[in-house]
Amino acid sequence: MKDLDFTKPASDDLYDPEIARACFESLGEPIHLAKDDAFFAESEPGENLYLLLKGEVRLFRRKRILDIVRPGEIFGEIAAITGKPRTAWAIAITPCTALQLNPEQFRTALRKTPEFALMLMSIMINRVRVTLALLARAGKLSKRLAPAEGRVFSEKVIEEMISALDNRPPTKIPAKKMITREGDSGGSMYVVLSGRVAVFVNKVMIDNVGPGGMIGEIALVDGSSRAITTLAESDVSLLPVNRDDFLMMVKSSPRFAVTMLKSVANRLTRMTATSA
Repeated sequence: MKDLDFTKPASDDLYDPEIARACFESLGEPIHLAKDDAFFAESEPGENLYLLLKGEVRLFRRKRILDIVRPGEIFGEIAAITGKPRTAWAIAITPCTALQLNPEQFRTALRKTPEFALMLMSIMINRVRVTLALLARAGKLSKRLAPAEGRVFSEKVIEEMISALDNRPPTKIPAKKMITREGDSGGSMYVVLSGRVAVFVNKVMIDNVGPGGMIGEIALVDGSSRAITTLAESDVSLLPVNRDDFLMMVKSSPRFAVTMLKSVANRLTRMTATSA
């Protein structure tokens, strides 16, 4: 498996440092930390989101380095999105200046700038890819990345999606047929309407997705090859969502954007726990 760089935002067109900075500057507050000071600690409550302006920050969990944050990059997004305790430490490697958003400011940013949700999605998707690579190297993919969160999309959100897509007919996949293959290019993500889908990485089954779940969003968001192979465990019905559909719905529906952000953040939290 080739080396993956986890020190930069996702390398597609979703991340725009200028939009991120404008968003933080219009709503956020500056914070200054000395070398070795902590922005936050693992397992502590905390919902602030940060944009680093100056310096470098080390993210680590149980003494294992997860990332080095550099100027122009966002961090602390998981707790901001999920409201759950921090999953890692963030320590200033050098004297740092950052802008921070509190929960209310964060929600305002999502409403005012839909592109902000897309950028956060691209950052987390990049981290999901790298965490999968770390798990594979450590031989931990045999540990199910569950308990899974269950439904991602409520029936109400699915109804809104179907309506936004002009009542697009579902894709029917018979049992035992492959849906996506690891390494292939990704043209669509899929929302599972009925049936169950098995998810594999390096031929190891890591998850099982049922109605209301989604598959294939990683390649769709960051524009790179599929990170997973998926197989229909039973006859399944899927709602295909291509990249244009995805961008349209994130920009037009705050409910869809928040649902997607929470799903990816929760998945990354489970994966990070498995890798510890």
